[in-house]
Amino acid sequence: MSGDSRYEIHQNAYLKLVLHALKHRTSAVNGVLLGRSSADGATVEIVDSVPLFHSQIGLLPPLEIALIMIEEYYGEKGLSIVGYFHANERYDDFELASVAKNIGDHITRYFPQAALLLLDNKRLEDLPKGKDRSPVMQLYTKDASNWKLLGSKGSNQLTVKEPSANTVLLDYISSGKWKDIVDFDDHLDDISKDWLNSELFE
Repeated sequence: MSGDSRYEIHQNAYLKLVLHALKHRTSAVNGVLLGRSSADGATVEIVDSVPLFHSQIGLLPPLEIALIMIEEYYGEKGLSIVGYFHANERYDDFELASVAKNIGDHITRYFPQAALLLLDNKRLEDLPKGKDRSPVMQLYTKDASNWKLLGSKGSNQLTVKEPSANTVLLDYISSGKWKDIVDFDDHLDDISKDWLNSELFE
């Protein structure tokens, strides 16, 4: 079922995830995707994202606190958790980590079409060299029991809603915008820090 779905991610949701990974280049990072299914179920629209952790990403208690707060906030806006984002600690690691699969498994219980996005460092590195409009992420979905990589580099099953997203991303990278991103780790350390990143793109 999920193998036939298309996934469309909004620019700000996309940028938050990549900037979060850039802020913590030497750590594994993760985040959740918020959105909804289209009426016919053919497209999953990823409207927003929340960067989660950069230190203890496998720890259950902080994750449970984060998910409860996220579901409460976004539920009122008619959005639910539709997927998970992961960036590996090592630049050259393209394997889907077991923690990513485990959290992804949890999300599919509530949303079977859940997307699991893995940062593709090679594509991110190549971004300044070309005019590639495709997201710098690999898309995985779950069949009966396993997470499967969907499509190749040219696959259009995952698209960014705004075609200029990668151009904006390059601007933000060069201006150091990634320094401003706040994740749940930061918020748990200092609750005055805004995990919604509501002023990030103002």
